Amino acid sequence: MLNLREIKGKVFNIQGYSIHDGPGIRTTVFLSGCPLGCWWCQNPESGTMEPKLFFMAEKCTGCGACVSVCPKKAIELKDGKASTDRKLCDVCGACVPVCPADAREIVGEEKSAGEIADAVLRDKIFFDGSGGGVTLSGGEVLCQPEFSSAILALCKEAGVHTAIETCGFGSWDKFSKILENTDLVLYDFKHMDSAMHKKGTGVGNELILENAERIFREAKKKMAARVPIIPGFNDTEENMKALSEFIVNRLDMSVRVHLLPYHRLGESKNDRMERSEGRIQAEPPSDEHMESLRAVVAGFGLDVVIGG
Repeated sequence: MLNLREIKGKVFNIQGYSIHDGPGIRTTVFLSGCPLGCWWCQNPESGTMEPKLFFMAEKCTGCGACVSVCPKKAIELKDGKASTDRKLCDVCGACVPVCPADAREIVGEEKSAGEIADAVLRDKIFFDGSGGGVTLSGGEVLCQPEFSSAILALCKEAGVHTAIETCGFGSWDKFSKILENTDLVLYDFKHMDSAMHKKGTGVGNELILENAERIFREAKKKMAARVPIIPGFNDTEENMKALSEFIVNRLDMSVRVHLLPYHRLGESKNDRMERSEGRIQAEPPSDEHMESLRAVVAGFGLDVVIGG
């Protein structure tokens, strides 16, 4: 018999005391890998399964210790700071322990489902007192369906409320297994127009909308809609109306809508990966604009809030 605890996968963060990824106080597990390429992504380090090297330039003293130990000769000093040629770097990690300023860090590692469940269960006292639980986020849970399923099953067996946050882009057989031990689905809606969705994420939205309906109708799972509000991409009254009509007509009035204003967390992470390509040029939406979008959705009788 398959031992769920031994199933392994890739994660890049485990965040305790999270209050924006479902009800109550939660522990959020961030899984590596994502099939989308959203240019506003707040977790760009999650795009692939491979670990990433983070470099905090603000900490660097320019001592050169990393330069001397790099086996690929990928690091040099420029203007008094270390600079890494990411085409040469193989993320071996040799530079991390020698940095006296702790300016370098490897993000992403392999863990077993048992290790993750044990880490989550250390916070169970907070879950029990607040109605919280565990949320699997990413990245994308559908990229590691066996690993995700195992973590959820172990947590559910221990009496923990379970949630997933998903972009919805994946086959139904992957979804159905994960949903067996999922109490709540936090479902991302990037754009209701498929052409615009593909422009912003790299894929159309037909499968995503189909899966949303199947999760609610067939799997009968509780769902919340999460909409990242990206200026110049999906922050229009037309898009909010299309979203609301989809929820009212194809899902249910019980689906709560969360409008999530764009923020710059992803920009700082791109800086840490010394990445210049594919950077978003946008300002976070104003409070007034967010309220105007909230009013559009509320006009359909839906429960809608700004934020997680």
